[in-house]
Amino acid sequence: MEQLEFLVEPSQAGQRLDKFLAAAQDRLSRSALQNLLEEELILCNGKPVNKKYTTRAGDEILVQIPPAQPLEAVPQNIPLDIYYEDPHLLVVYKPKGMVVHPAPGNPDGTLVNALLYHCAGELSGIGGQLRPGIVHRIDKDTSGLLVVAKDDPTHQELSRQMSVHSINRIYQAVCYGGFKEDSGFVEAPIGRHPQDRKKMAITPKNSRYAYTGWEVVERLGTFTHIQCKLKTGRTHQIRVHMASIGHPLAGDPVYGPQKVIKELEGQCLHAGTLGFVHPATGEYMEFNAPLPEYFEKFLKKLRGEGS
Repeated sequence: MEQLEFLVEPSQAGQRLDKFLAAAQDRLSRSALQNLLEEELILCNGKPVNKKYTTRAGDEILVQIPPAQPLEAVPQNIPLDIYYEDPHLLVVYKPKGMVVHPAPGNPDGTLVNALLYHCAGELSGIGGQLRPGIVHRIDKDTSGLLVVAKDDPTHQELSRQMSVHSINRIYQAVCYGGFKEDSGFVEAPIGRHPQDRKKMAITPKNSRYAYTGWEVVERLGTFTHIQCKLKTGRTHQIRVHMASIGHPLAGDPVYGPQKVIKELEGQCLHAGTLGFVHPATGEYMEFNAPLPEYFEKFLKKLRGEGS
């Protein structure tokens, strides 16, 4: 079992232990530290403490990290909404609430588990054992279209198109506030948040170029329905970029207001349009997924149309 040791300096006294440890290292998130506290794997002066413990000068903290449990993506008979399929690839609709691939906290029930069953394991291996066939991802609470590769040459070509920004990806979103202009863009680098490792942020450090174009679809009082066209595909890109200009997405529990619109169960964001050149045929193909029910229902509410 790996161990990390820390000594609380006088200037660090008076902090909650999980907050102190989150700032002292960048490997474990605050929620992960809280879990370790509950499992009594964090000791203060040789004894377990509860998660509300406040640090004192001279405290000797020992964090014990248990070995990671290996994840394995296994086939599961989960229904898929397939828009297109051929021997090289498939275009599939991921519903809101489904995770794309297995990860700690979501070991199964993912899109990858469903794909392994449907494709009988015939998926590209470039993404590794836990991400077979996965060329690009969308967040758990974002609905929409994904292209999945069945073989490595197809995966390589789709990844190339992604890298040169030639894949057409248009998202629908509802965000807070009104816009003076009808269209615009956000061009700002995105990287891991320096204080909260579970969040992304606009930062010059360890970041990558990101560009989001936006256009107003409908003004709805204190909210606006927009569509966003991505040139890049960074983690949480639309959510971070729109929040950075004062227009966080409705329902976003991470980048939005503290009072979350709970009925949305996550950000109001839908990957509705996906277009690319087929790697085998050279034909441009484009697919469109209509707005999901939760999205339409929210728009009607904002228009005052009732249920």
